[in-house]
Amino acid sequence: MYRESAPEKPQEPDAIHRSIVDASPISIMRLKSDREDLAPSPANAREDAFCIITQLRDFRLHRLWRGTSLIFEGGHPEGALAITDLREEWRCHHLSPFDNVRFRIPFRHVRDFATEIGRPDLTGFECPPGTVDTVILGLAHALLPALERPKQASRLFVDQVTLAIMTHLVQKYGGLYFPGERKGTLAPWQEKHALEYLAAQLDGHLSMMELAKSCELSRSYFIQAFKASFGRTPLRWLTEYRIARAKELLLRDLPIAEIAIRCGFADQSHLTRSFSLIAGITPARFRRDRRT
Repeated sequence: MYRESAPEKPQEPDAIHRSIVDASPISIMRLKSDREDLAPSPANAREDAFCIITQLRDFRLHRLWRGTSLIFEGGHPEGALAITDLREEWRCHHLSPFDNVRFRIPFRHVRDFATEIGRPDLTGFECPPGTVDTVILGLAHALLPALERPKQASRLFVDQVTLAIMTHLVQKYGGLYFPGERKGTLAPWQEKHALEYLAAQLDGHLSMMELAKSCELSRSYFIQAFKASFGRTPLRWLTEYRIARAKELLLRDLPIAEIAIRCGFADQSHLTRSFSLIAGITPARFRRDRRT
């Protein structure tokens, strides 16, 4: 991995054109430049939010730093999508003309949106490098007239587009399961009740019989219906939920052993085994990767 640091140099006035639409709590910005010789951008202010970036045209060359590490050097095609966790520090050096649309979405809004649709396990997005998303690109293009004349933009239209973007993001990059067939699934009130019950069981005191009874179902039927609704068993859902909470806590300066207990694991070894199985890396590696 590169370890080169971006040089610090103030950006020249008017080198980058910005247009912004406030669709609170989401903000939308078009960022473009025709210059080849831009100075490196300053680091972002860390905040509990995500930045969703879609390229409106081919972007030939740039460098991207996370913290002090240069993690990417190259370009992106039109429609390329990047999802950046702003709880980390990022810096970018644009080395060719570019044109993109950025959606800043508070983490709280993501969680509230997921909870409203009965999926409180969503804690972030997974977008592999090199992803091209024509859906987000098309929705960004639909917003260009609003970005050209923000004061005349229809708030109702902007809200409809941002709702479509949120729905697409949580389905494609949030790992949520939306069954096409409702046959054999839990009723909406049962789904909501079951997830609220499971989310409250980080301490490990889980009674599947009690949960099934509170949903007015037998234990065996409840487990089958839950899997039909969410694509996983209740225990698998709870484990993934605990791992998602552990990922949040790993971004803070807490001992991993303490995080394990907070998230309902017996000890650090138990957390490490479960975390490795689901995330593919150990908690220590996850923390180290986010700090480099």
